[in-house]
Amino acid sequence: MKVNADDLRTGETDDRGRVYLGTEYANKRVTVAVVDVESDRPDEDELAAAYREASANAETLVEEWDETSDEAWNGLDE
Repeated sequence: MKVNADDLRTGETDDRGRVYLGTEYANKRVTVAVVDVESDRPDEDELAAAYREASANAETLVEEWDETSDEAWNGLDE
């Protein structure tokens, strides 16, 4: 079977994986092929890298806050 690229349509699914085809397909038999699936969620490697980066940033922020906090407390004594 030959498929013309102009005949291909893309669509997005709802949260249950359903695709709305439109009323022009009402009461007709439709054959659908899933050619590609993209996830809108990051994969596990991306999540792990994001958590590592967030953890490193949090550690840096804690160190900076400790210094600022010490300076503020010391300033109260003056």
